[in-house]
Amino acid sequence: MNATYFLISTLFDLYLMVVLLRLWLQLVRADFYNPFSQFVVKATHPIVAPLRRVLPSIGSLDTATLVLALAIGMLKVTVLAMMFGTGQINPIAVAVSGTMVVFKEIFSLLFWVLIIRALLSWFSQGHNPIEMVLHQLTEPMLAPIRKIIPPMGGLDLSVLIALLGLQFLQLLLQDLMPYF
Repeated sequence: MNATYFLISTLFDLYLMVVLLRLWLQLVRADFYNPFSQFVVKATHPIVAPLRRVLPSIGSLDTATLVLALAIGMLKVTVLAMMFGTGQINPIAVAVSGTMVVFKEIFSLLFWVLIIRALLSWFSQGHNPIEMVLHQLTEPMLAPIRKIIPPMGGLDLSVLIALLGLQFLQLLLQDLMPYF
């Protein structure tokens, strides 16, 4: 059963990450002609397009994509509870747990995007499409950190500080919500 749980959980998490990436790309107004951005849009468009007819955007926030992310989190909780749970499914518990799944995935996505950006900065030999998108995604977070702590001797500590801050926020949320 652990293998089945792992497979189902991972599939939900991966698609949730793609949906959250779409939301993030829209919030930072990243280049949508980039091949990586096109992948994200094409992977989510069949579900987001019909939702957009019902849920209009609020400013720069794409509510259809946000609702899709929450729905995926709740669907993950429901499917796993039905497969491995014992008893009835409480709709309020599913909504709260689904929202927690989305928040946990946001933190995970932020972590991996920062790590990948840092690794690409060490090994990249030029501009590639993924590096450009990662730069557009993370620069709004890293630029304020660089104003406080500028690069020293060619070493940019902003990613490390962002990761420490992200870890602090994650632990703080775990203290506030023990089951997060």
